[in-house]
Amino acid sequence: MAAQIAGVFETGLQEKIAKSKVLVVGAGGIGCEILKNLVLSGFLDIEIIDLDTIDVSNLNRQFLFHKEHVGKSKANVARESALSFNPNAKIKAYHDSITTNDYGVDFFQKFSVVLNALDNRAARNHVNRLCLTANIPLIESGTAGYNGQVELIKRGLTQCYDQLFGESNADEDVSPDTADPEAGEKAGEEALAKEANKEGNVDRVNTRTWAQQCDFDPAKIFNKLFFDDIKYLLSMSDLWKTRKPPMPVKWESLEETAAEGAKEEIAENAQRDQKVLSMFESAKVYAESVGALKDLFAKLPEGDHLTWDKDDKHAMDFVAACANIRAEIFGIARKSRFDIKSMAGNIIPAIATTNAITAGLVVMMAFRVLKEEYSKCNSVYVRLGLNGRNQLFVPESAIVAPNPKCYVCGAKPEVVLRVDTKNVTIRELRDDILIKTLNMVSPDVILDGTSVIVISSEEGETDSNNEKKLVELNIVNGCVLKADDFLQNYELTITVLHKDPGREEAPFDIVADPDSLKPKELVEVDKVTEATDDQQPSTSSAQNGGPSHAKKARIAVEDSDDDMYIVDDDEEKPSTSGISIASPSEAAAGNSSVLEKRKHAQDTDAPACKKVKVTAEPQDEESDDLIIIPDE
Repeated sequence: MAAQIAGVFETGLQEKIAKSKVLVVGAGGIGCEILKNLVLSGFLDIEIIDLDTIDVSNLNRQFLFHKEHVGKSKANVARESALSFNPNAKIKAYHDSITTNDYGVDFFQKFSVVLNALDNRAARNHVNRLCLTANIPLIESGTAGYNGQVELIKRGLTQCYDQLFGESNADEDVSPDTADPEAGEKAGEEALAKEANKEGNVDRVNTRTWAQQCDFDPAKIFNKLFFDDIKYLLSMSDLWKTRKPPMPVKWESLEETAAEGAKEEIAENAQRDQKVLSMFESAKVYAESVGALKDLFAKLPEGDHLTWDKDDKHAMDFVAACANIRAEIFGIARKSRFDIKSMAGNIIPAIATTNAITAGLVVMMAFRVLKEEYSKCNSVYVRLGLNGRNQLFVPESAIVAPNPKCYVCGAKPEVVLRVDTKNVTIRELRDDILIKTLNMVSPDVILDGTSVIVISSEEGETDSNNEKKLVELNIVNGCVLKADDFLQNYELTITVLHKDPGREEAPFDIVADPDSLKPKELVEVDKVTEATDDQQPSTSSAQNGGPSHAKKARIAVEDSDDDMYIVDDDEEKPSTSGISIASPSEAAAGNSSVLEKRKHAQDTDAPACKKVKVTAEPQDEESDDLIIIPDE
């Protein structure tokens, strides 16, 4: 392997490449190129995951796949093909979805870097959030035609994917009946209700049930979709004041012509996908696809249903035929099956050259990540033409810092909760973990990346969850919880790791920075200088104003009436006291004095413990000493 020859890479980088562990998410156009680049660059420990299977349409740009691989797992075939470039590499393939619970935070923490080569936003968002939580660098990439982009996403350093692209916009419908979004559904129900009324039955029937009742008869379904529904739309005269009205079509008017057209077979090859079918050819394809889908439906268990897939021939034939028939009715230009598949499947045009260039930039950025040269990991954009600086590959001028207000990557307290997810209940999560251990009062908890409300502060809203085990709500190893206590303005990100406790071991434990587990309203101690044994005894007093040798602490106070500190002081010995925060419920109303003695020690032999209350009066900026009031 040329990349492993001395001198190809600098020694330090070559060692990091050999020792690193890389995850490639996606084995499509970019993923194939990335995997090839990794093995040729000397990476030896690689894992790749993709749920998709190989389709004929992939072969023009996903060069690790060939005709004999059609229908097989992309991840598995990509692994086999990549090993032919470097048999010494260890590549593990997963034919699975990265969004399942099997791939949580602990899974991502195994890797040195994650390389995204996905084709949908939901999965990108999911990987983005898990990499941020696991604190693993993520290199995001994508192409659209001749354009491409490569971005580094790293917690605390760069903006995240959610910040880059935000929420996706809904696709716009080009059909004229969008003036009334429910018109299509109303038309179907109205037509079915009228037919029922003739039989003396006034019950409405949904389209799926009605289609089953008529045994999926192509003629009846055609007349409902393209005659009855269209006639109903025509009855809404306001829709057609400024636009051309549609022309409803009956199956019987096409039947004879469609039968004559059956003498000419429609080619079953690439030419068929590129051809724009006529109205009559579309009707023939429609009838054939309905018959094929009916046979597939009959093989399913009772209560099950067919799921549409752009790579399913009969399903795609049905959609393409219906789209062209409807387009003809509304006076819209018909499209080829290939074009309709691109729109219905939301396929972004891909060009092999752009994929190859983008994948090369991804691996080059991975080199910089391994060397921890993050300042050089500016985003790069691939463009079709030269820009004003004669660049085809346009780097970002600077790394964009994370948005502190971003829900995903903003700085918020984080903890790792190791818990027995199979036995701990939601009630125990709320009472024992969130309230007693993590200092919350009235928490709201959601499962991150979903709309599942685990715990609500609204009385009675989630009581049905109380006795459920964590695992019953999909709170499993590697998932992330978002907790928010509105009363205290206290937000927390909780990464859940499952543990099987021993016989005498607690069912949960928490790994966190104690200073971060405080509501924002409580006093924050920024720095405490520990006194050493050779310090002089404290000689400060409220009367003499002399220098204090007690512990120094900078204290920011927002609501001093509710804050209290315990300060140990012994005039016979060096001060080694600590500062602890008392709960707000223990605070008593005070006066306007800066420091007020709160309690005398009961045991004169022990160091005197004095509770003091801090008010919000301005302090001398040059003095950050904590004044100790001696016990009288």
